[in-house]
Amino acid sequence: MTTVAELIVDALVKSGVKRIYGLPGDSLNPLMDAIRRNTAIEFIQVRHEEGAALAASFEAKYTGDIAVCMGTSGPGSIHLLNGLYDAKMEASPVLALTGQIETDLIGTDYFQEVDMMHLYSDVSVFQARIINPDSAGHLVKRAIFEARTHPGVTHLDLPVDILRSQAKLQDDYGMTERPAVTMEPDLGDIGKAIDQSQRPVIMYGRGAAGCADGLKDLSTRIGAPLIYALNGKGILSDMDPRVMGGLGLLGTKPSVAAMKKADLVILIGTSFPYVQFLPDGVKFIQVDSNPLKIGKRVKPDLYCVCHADIFLKKLKVQEKQKKYYDDLSQEKEKWLESLKTAEGGTTDPIKPEAVVSAVSSKLENNAVIVADTGNVTVWAARNLRLKEGHRFLFSSWLGTMGAGVPGAIGTSFASGRPVLAIVGDGSFAMTMMELITARKYSRPVKYIVFNNSKLGMIKFEEEVMGYPEFGVDLYNPDFEALAKSIEIEAFTARKASELDAALTELMAAKGPAVLNVFVDSDERPMPPKINLEQAKGYVTSILREKFSGI
Repeated sequence: MTTVAELIVDALVKSGVKRIYGLPGDSLNPLMDAIRRNTAIEFIQVRHEEGAALAASFEAKYTGDIAVCMGTSGPGSIHLLNGLYDAKMEASPVLALTGQIETDLIGTDYFQEVDMMHLYSDVSVFQARIINPDSAGHLVKRAIFEARTHPGVTHLDLPVDILRSQAKLQDDYGMTERPAVTMEPDLGDIGKAIDQSQRPVIMYGRGAAGCADGLKDLSTRIGAPLIYALNGKGILSDMDPRVMGGLGLLGTKPSVAAMKKADLVILIGTSFPYVQFLPDGVKFIQVDSNPLKIGKRVKPDLYCVCHADIFLKKLKVQEKQKKYYDDLSQEKEKWLESLKTAEGGTTDPIKPEAVVSAVSSKLENNAVIVADTGNVTVWAARNLRLKEGHRFLFSSWLGTMGAGVPGAIGTSFASGRPVLAIVGDGSFAMTMMELITARKYSRPVKYIVFNNSKLGMIKFEEEVMGYPEFGVDLYNPDFEALAKSIEIEAFTARKASELDAALTELMAAKGPAVLNVFVDSDERPMPPKINLEQAKGYVTSILREKFSGI
């Protein structure tokens, strides 16, 4: 016989889970001891449960497979929720284990009693409270299966007395693997529609990961420019002449131009939400392995429910002599030239675009880039020149600040690859305690902090809406000194002339390292297109700023 706690850990190990992110607590003591005695799984002690959930979410984003986090009864499990919503909104498979008070005390308003089942009802695709040791094996199996199959967040609430209870250890937990999709789609009508088009465009997202060769082959055959949702950045090289860049507020002008004249848009592995950037009056073809994504944003004229690689291998189309992406080559060249003005700047304060551009030339070929939320997302999206084989991760649907520091740790554990995080000073201050986690577990993550003493994106949004700047000033600590206080190598660049040497030192550091870069707080991330009302608000704010002292 064994305990329920041991059964849970055994099931996780047999399902391929390598680590659990969290903090211990009294209601989790039986589970902690079970982890301690099982050498096949590692406990990663974070400094805040939000960091545990964000690390798990980013691990799941990177691997596409289940990651696990846990929090103790009451506040510990409440803290998990922000990171779990990041996983939910990106359909990343994460299992959350929450400690709970003894079953005979539930409903008595006991110390740290929180109704976790109610609290987690929105974030979870499946949840259960284990109240009978005999059903524990089935519920653990189902939680793993549901997280992988939907995918999304699953939740098990674990009363401490049940964790201590005896249960029969099972050799076979049943089906815990996601069933393979083996469909053989009929793509005849889709092929005909592509053959009839004159200016097709391919837009791809995270669902096309691993399909670089197929995307390039289809693009070449039908002459379609390639545009990515930001989750697709890094699948193909940004410098590929067929790749126009991203679309949306963080996108590029050549992508807008490509969509403007398109007569067919092929969506592969993306349910791109910013439909105002998609053209009207054109045909849409949508390809996604999840049937719930089909028609979620736009109604497709034709669609295929299958994996992107199957679609790209099975599709038969005619070679087009005229390549639409050739018509956009000058547009892309002009856009890149316009970016170089800021990227090559040597003025002080340092332009944020110059920092990101300099990073591009120093990235290892297998690097993973984690971008936090804010203006840094814009600079990373536009000015980071990724190569095929790079990975790019961020909080794409929740857009939570503070994801970068713990997210990079989870990515580092999962990948074993060089990981670089681009983080604003506001976001960094939210979760910088997780630097201690990076140091404790010797994760060689490199952090670049864009220090402008502002909540830069909020400042810009206030300006665009015609409001004066308010509530966005930040009082920052010395980030270099803070990192060094926990024995992390750290550097500072205050002038453009110091940037290259500081980046070189950062990249050469053996363990975790921090670069504190002072950047221009007035650099505005203009969208590739702007409507009239936004323009009016923007001009009003600039005039107010310029003449406020007169």
